[in-house]
Amino acid sequence: MARRQIGQEVFTFVADPISHRGSLDRLSGLIDWSLLDRHLADIYAAAKGESAWPPLALFRALLLAVWYDLSDVKLAEALEDRASFRRFCGFAAHEPTPERTAFVRFRRELVGRSLDKVLFDEVTRQLKAQAITIKKGTLVDATVIASATHRDEEAAWAGHKRRKAIHGFKAHVAADADTALVEELTVTPGNVNDGRAGGVVLPDHPGDVYADSAYRGTAFASAVQSKGGCPRVVQTGVWGQPGGHALRKLRVWNHQVQHVRCRIEKIFGTWKRSYGLRRMRWTGLAKAALQVRLTAIAYNLKRMAVILIPEAA
Repeated sequence: MARRQIGQEVFTFVADPISHRGSLDRLSGLIDWSLLDRHLADIYAAAKGESAWPPLALFRALLLAVWYDLSDVKLAEALEDRASFRRFCGFAAHEPTPERTAFVRFRRELVGRSLDKVLFDEVTRQLKAQAITIKKGTLVDATVIASATHRDEEAAWAGHKRRKAIHGFKAHVAADADTALVEELTVTPGNVNDGRAGGVVLPDHPGDVYADSAYRGTAFASAVQSKGGCPRVVQTGVWGQPGGHALRKLRVWNHQVQHVRCRIEKIFGTWKRSYGLRRMRWTGLAKAALQVRLTAIAYNLKRMAVILIPEAA
């Protein structure tokens, strides 16, 4: 099948390109995109009789959609108008850009080939290699994301004693305690128990693992210990002792754990407030996993830009 050639124009930059680089140019230089292109090389997301758009350009466009919370229609319009978007995706100024249906077909290919995890793992591997730190700890938590519609049969109701029940999916996440990079994640229906799913996302050698009280119990503790880590979980009850000594110890323990664990809430806050992950855009578990992993990739790139290039903040 034929594939379009893009980026034929040579852009002219100012005399001092480093000092005038935009945030998207900085993000573009963080990783080796050709390694991602190898995983995407076999995708031809084109209508019959049309030449296919380069899959890496479409993938980078989907990241733009996450960063700027754009629908497919708005993304197509922005690519047509904004020079920085064109440059990030590899389009020259005079070239046509994809219409919204190209993104629909491309996502369908990603889901059908289960490439969302492959791409997330590759980007995360490259970013972690640049974050030269000694592993000290891991943050584990889950967040509920509302389904696109209550008719989504692969979603489920997630209840909470203090909040209104939500019909949707859960993103179970493990993040590095120092860099706040998302290292592992999985997506399940909303009614899956946090503690049981938490063990699935643990990286190897996680160090001290910080989690809230939903992860109490032997199942999660055993999973942490089997990976070589030490569970540090918020506790809710203790046997009483004279003078309340045990209660004071419990409060000190929980304060220490919460002080570190709460950093993962900033990740979820960014996903939902800035990247539009308050509700799934599409139905089905596979598409929900794609949306969450695209969001995690976009977040990790932005986070690493702040770590390595402070002015990008």
